[in-house]
Parts: sequence; C-alpha cells; structure tokens
Amino acid sequence: MFLAFLLLWIIFNGKITLEILAIGIVLSGALFVFCCKFLHYSVNKDLRMYRLVPMACQYVIILIIEILKANRQVLYFITTPRYQVEPQIVHFTSGLKSEFARVVLANSITLTPGTITVNLEGNEFYVHCLDKEFAEGMEQSIFVELLEKMEAIE
Repeated sequence: MFLAFLLLWIIFNGKITLEILAIGIVLSGALFVFCCKFLHYSVNKDLRMYRLVPMACQYVIILIIEILKANRQVLYFITTPRYQVEPQIVHFTSGLKSEFARVVLANSITLTPGTITVNLEGNEFYVHCLDKEFAEGMEQSIFVELLEKMEAIE
C-alpha cells in the first residue's frame, strides 16, 4: 500500500524531482502508518497481496478464455434452430472459506454467457444454466481450483 500511495503522489504531481520524491516518501509513510493503526492494516496484507498478483492475473486470463468459449457455445445454440436447449438450475456447495472468494466465483459464473448465479447463501450456490452442458462440473471448475489456491496462500 505504501508503494501505491507513493505512486499516486508522483502521478498527481506530474513530475519527479528529488524534493517531490522525498516529500512523497514521508507522506506515503505517514499515511501507511495511519492505515496500519486505525484501519487495522498490516505489512502482511501487502505481502500477501503481492504474492496473489500472478495468480490473479492467471485468473483473469482464464476468465476471459472461458467467456470466449461460452460465447461460442451460446452462438451455436442461437444459430442451430433444431438444437433444443435444456435450461436447468444447478445447486452446489463450495469449499471456499472467504466471502470474497465466494463472491468472485459467483460473479465469474454470471459473467460467463449461458450461466447466471441466482442465489448465494453462505457456501450454497444456485446457478441457472442455459443448457445442461454448462452445468457439468461447475462445482469443481477451474475457477474454484484457482480461488482455493489463492485462499491457501498465507
């Protein structure tokens, strides 16, 4: 977070001089100490965040690939008039521990065409799928695996 504060300071100033950098380091340090003391932030959270960046990038890339694949499948459903879709609602329980990870999973499911998270209560997911193909293996998808790996990082 200290680096984010310093980077914002430099961007808002529009140039880098020794004086701007020195003042930025002092102000960023003071703001970071304030966040640690009053907002219950810690250096460990920063370190964990830096360790999660590569996995988060991997997650976004896989999400984009899955969105493109689902778009292709939905387009096939639309352009093939004799194919009868079989919509269904799937219920599954997730082993994800944090609420943040569960919400990210629910949003990832909803962003993927052909599926929408209807309800999320605790670890229980209810997902409407356009066709039974979309419902297969949802509880052990690549999204769940990556989020479990990200939760395991300490």
